[in-house]
Amino acid sequence: MGRGPVQLRRIENKINRQVTFSKRRNGLMKKAHEISVLCDADVALIIFSTKGKLFQYSTGDRMEQILEKFQRYSLAEKAVSETETVSQDILSNNCVIIKSKIEALQKNQRHLMGEELDSLTMKELQHLEQQLEASLKQIRTRKDKVYHDCIAELHQKEKLLEEENSSLEKLLAKGREKEMPTQQMLSGKQTQAQTKPLLASTLMVTDSLTALNIGSVNCGSHNPSTEV
Repeated sequence: MGRGPVQLRRIENKINRQVTFSKRRNGLMKKAHEISVLCDADVALIIFSTKGKLFQYSTGDRMEQILEKFQRYSLAEKAVSETETVSQDILSNNCVIIKSKIEALQKNQRHLMGEELDSLTMKELQHLEQQLEASLKQIRTRKDKVYHDCIAELHQKEKLLEEENSSLEKLLAKGREKEMPTQQMLSGKQTQAQTKPLLASTLMVTDSLTALNIGSVNCGSHNPSTEV
């Protein structure tokens, strides 16, 4: 039969309690030594008996070094923990502040839209009216500036178009001046071509008239001879 599970409670019998303490203490120190050798770990074990007697084990008798290392680690961990706690508190406070600001802005926006005005006093309503008037003044000023800028831009575009139109007119005038001598030459050639047939026909008519005159003279010279 195997041994049953041991109940974890204080042993009332003093002798049994002392025996169990000695056995478990030796076993715990043996386990500490084994883990330090097998795993190459720094191990420090401190045990105080009920009478206040100290029992300890450390890897390579480096109890003080291990305790200093533990103390540094504990302080660093505590500082990190405190920093995280402070950071969480700051973030929580910031969230609350930002949330309240958002609610105030949303409420002010509803008031500017003319909503939820019943809870406002006369002074608050007057202040809201002044805010709206100042906003309208700024809006009108901005609108007038935009109008003036648009008009100035249109005038500038108009001026540029007029300059481009003037440049195009000058180019057209120069092109016409260059085309005029060519047209004059073409018109002169056409006039010469038209006068040549007229001259030829005139010469032909003149020749025919001359021939007729000569014939009439010959006829007149033969008539007296016939009569004689």
